[in-house]
Parts: sequence; structure tokens; C-alpha cells
Amino acid sequence: MCRNIHTLHNFDPPATGDEVYAAALQYVRKVAGTTRPSRANQEAFDEAVDAIAHATQHLLEHLTTTAPPKNREEEAAKARARAASRYPVSA
Repeated sequence: MCRNIHTLHNFDPPATGDEVYAAALQYVRKVAGTTRPSRANQEAFDEAVDAIAHATQHLLEHLTTTAPPKNREEEAAKARARAASRYPVSA
């Protein structure tokens, strides 16, 4: 139902609005326990996603760090290496 929500802070280039929205959507899906709300709950679901995306964007805009920005490709390669060591391919 829910993929991992990835870190969005301190990347070059910064997280896009689409990435922030996707993280908010995944969070709401996880909390609600469903990937698709019923018609009766659709409005509340959409409002929650919008509110969380807004709060997340606000947070990202106001966080500060002295660390250099991370590279997306390097971080993705590290994640693939960790996954490969955790879940080795058996022949």
C-alpha cells in the first residue's frame, strides 16, 4: 500500500512540489489505512493531503543546515547497495 517516504531535506536541487505532494499522499494513505478513500471520505482525505503537503513545504523552506547538499543519484546508489546487501538475489 505505501512505499517508503524519502528524505526531502538538503538535496540539490531542492525537493519539488510533486515530491512534497507524493510524500504527503503516502503519509495520509498510511495513516488512513487505505490507498483510496470512500466517496464519503474523499474530501477529508484530499484536505489532509493538501494540509500536510503545505506544512511539509513550509518545514523544508525553513530548515537550515551547515551540511553540504546531498546528491540524489549518490543517495539512490547507496540505497540500492543497502537493499542488495539486505535482500541478496538467490540463484
